[in-house]
Amino acid sequence: MDHKNYLSPYSWRYGSEQMRAIWSEHNKHLLWRKIWLALAEVQADYGLVNADQVADLADHLDQVDLERALEIEAEIHHDLMAEIKTYAEQCPVGGGIIHLGATSMDIEDNADALRIRDGLRIVLDKLAGLELQFFEKISLFADLPTMAHTHIQPAEPTTIGYRLAVYAQDLDEDWDQIQAVYQGYRGKGFKGAVGSSASYADLVGLENLEAFETSLSEKLKLPFYPIATQTYPRKQEYWLISALAGLGASIYKFAFDLRILQSPPFGEWAEPFGAKQVGSSAMPFKRNPINAEKLDSLCRSLAQLPRVAWDNAAHSLLERTLDDSANRRTLLPEAFLITDEILTVMQKLVSGLVINDTVVKRNLETYGPFAATERVLLALVKKGADRQEMHEEIRELTMQAWEAIKQGEDNPLLKLVLGHQKFGKYLNTTELTTAMDASTHIGNAAERGISILQSKPKYEQWLVD
Repeated sequence: MDHKNYLSPYSWRYGSEQMRAIWSEHNKHLLWRKIWLALAEVQADYGLVNADQVADLADHLDQVDLERALEIEAEIHHDLMAEIKTYAEQCPVGGGIIHLGATSMDIEDNADALRIRDGLRIVLDKLAGLELQFFEKISLFADLPTMAHTHIQPAEPTTIGYRLAVYAQDLDEDWDQIQAVYQGYRGKGFKGAVGSSASYADLVGLENLEAFETSLSEKLKLPFYPIATQTYPRKQEYWLISALAGLGASIYKFAFDLRILQSPPFGEWAEPFGAKQVGSSAMPFKRNPINAEKLDSLCRSLAQLPRVAWDNAAHSLLERTLDDSANRRTLLPEAFLITDEILTVMQKLVSGLVINDTVVKRNLETYGPFAATERVLLALVKKGADRQEMHEEIRELTMQAWEAIKQGEDNPLLKLVLGHQKFGKYLNTTELTTAMDASTHIGNAAERGISILQSKPKYEQWLVD
């Protein structure tokens, strides 16, 4: 790489080598050649080309020469035609029949569909692995009480396993959406310049068009749209990128929550931090959540891409306009490279997630008593106390407790409740103490959190398949 010129960070910093290979120029040109070869093989069945021509194309299939193709493109200003000429130069026998009857998008759209499906397979593999990591953490922390927060204020206790299950449930729904896109993704097929298949009808006969295209679909292992114009419907890419952006939203939430929980006022969770990792160039003590912040940064970019895909679909006027071509060169690969990177980082964060049990317990002891007063109120009323009167008494005690905490003192609310004469008329010390134990005020969170593990087999089976 020439670092003296601008390089996209997705070319070297973000995304895996495997994903970058799928979206490389080399792979694109190779897929074009594979589609041309498939087209020639099927055309041979109709007597349009001979076996020697097909064999010549096959013999030179892997000899992609981007330097020569770019040299030709600089002259003719058409990248696909430049590859046709490059391939034809290498094939003295079969070069003359490359692209017979086809229009550019018969090749390009089918190649993009193949790349998209390959990319989605990587995404689903990584997402399956991530879910299994979540399931391990959910099992490990299923019963560990922790203070839950609404409006970023202490609310009531939950369990860490249940909180993790919230993220896992979001990802499970993302899985279903992305897998549906993967299973249903289709190519344009071979329908010519406006989708009427007129050129192919002239070559193989109108009566053979369906069988001709079916043979190509089977050879490429790619289903085709029954109806297309010069391109496959760009609406398909909107659904694709929206599904990836939806996954980004789930990951964004987890990363943002982790950033909050890692901040010292909470201090309960932390992302893994290397022994030699530097948190700040100016402040040596810093342990910044750089991976969680990177996730939110990349997800924020991913969130914007569905709008471009929407415009490409909505503005594809009549049978086709070219105003989507330039942006799709970055739209598709960057959507996949961002998704690939955020899944890789998420796997790192979840597998190395640090839960500080001591701080979790301390925060629960500090803020849990406030939530437990709801149980005290209910117990008092069940014993015959006036609900409104008891509510006011508890409110006044909680205000005293908040003031003590603000002064840096331990939460005195339990002592205040136990020492309150009006409460003692209805509940004894043991009953009040039991009611004020916030760690048991978690309902069935532990059981429901564990219930998401029912979906574990589908991820294990996917990775086996």
